[in-house]
Amino acid sequence: MSETEPSATQKTVSKASALVDFSGSSDEELDETPPEFYDAQMDDRDQAWVERKRKGRKSDALLSCPACFTTLCIDCQRHEKIVTQYRAMFVLNCKIVEGKSQGIKDRKRKRKTKNSAQSGSSNANMADNIFRPVSCSVCGTEVAVIDKEEVYHFYNVLPSFV
Repeated sequence: MSETEPSATQKTVSKASALVDFSGSSDEELDETPPEFYDAQMDDRDQAWVERKRKGRKSDALLSCPACFTTLCIDCQRHEKIVTQYRAMFVLNCKIVEGKSQGIKDRKRKRKTKNSAQSGSSNANMADNIFRPVSCSVCGTEVAVIDKEEVYHFYNVLPSFV
C-alpha cells in the first residue's frame, strides 16, 4: 500500500463523517427543547406521597423485589440477629400464595416427648408456627412469608436504606 492511498479504516471514517452534518444544529436549539420524559416536580410529589403513607413513622429500609425492583414495603423493621431479614405489617405489591404453607418446628424442644399430653402441646406449637409464602404481585418471585398474626417476614428482598 502506498502512502498516498488511504487505508480501509480511513475510508470508513471519512464516509461516516461525510454523512453527519453538525453545522445545522446549535447548542441553543438543544437547550430550548424541553426533555420529553422529565418532570421537575416529580421527586417532590413522590416524597410527599411516601411521607403521607408513612404517617411520620421511621423505617429501617425500603424493600424492593430482587427480580423486578418493584417496591414491596416502605415501613419495616430489621431483624435483630439476621440483618438480611425484615418484618412488616403493611406491604405493597405482594400476594399471598394460597394452598401452600410451611411449618417450622420449635427449636427449643430437642427431645421427643413420650407423654401424649406433651405431644398434643407440641402439635399446637407446630400449628402456631405455620407460615404462608408471599410473592411479588408483578413478577411472582417469592419474597417473604406471613405468619398467623399477619406479620410479613421478608427474606428475599433488596433493601434501600432511607
